[in-house]
Amino acid sequence: MSREHKQHRCKIAIRPATPADADFILSLVPRFASFKLPKGRSKRGVTSAIRSEIQRALREPRPAERFFIAEDAAGHLCGFLHLRAERDFVSGQRACHISNIAVVRSHDGQGIGGALLANAHRWAKAHRCKWLTLNVLPGNARARALYEHSGFSPDMIRMAKPLT
Repeated sequence: MSREHKQHRCKIAIRPATPADADFILSLVPRFASFKLPKGRSKRGVTSAIRSEIQRALREPRPAERFFIAEDAAGHLCGFLHLRAERDFVSGQRACHISNIAVVRSHDGQGIGGALLANAHRWAKAHRCKWLTLNVLPGNARARALYEHSGFSPDMIRMAKPLT
């Protein structure tokens, strides 16, 4: 890690989300389509689908589903994490899936995404999960680099062909 990158890290706290955090969480949905999308995927379609899933999860959370909020030292909300425990498709073992993770653009590069991933790791271990999984769109190079740096590697690659 470069010296310059270290200087921009900020102290953050991660806490469980409350109903009052819903608007903040939903405000970050555009981040999920702020890069080149695969052929046949539109920003509108991606954001609409993610917004709908997050709204459902906030309104009717499943028993093993949690949201977490990252706050900086000044108490500003700067990111969120949405987790759910489920069964791994291949092994059948308990897994923790990172459904969504996003950081406020002004806080990019400050270690918040890494801290949220570390929180996901701790939560997964505490809930006896054997896997920590996530999905990422191929054009999201920044997120892919963070995930690889945090120990994730490709497991299954979903391929799609638009039928137009």
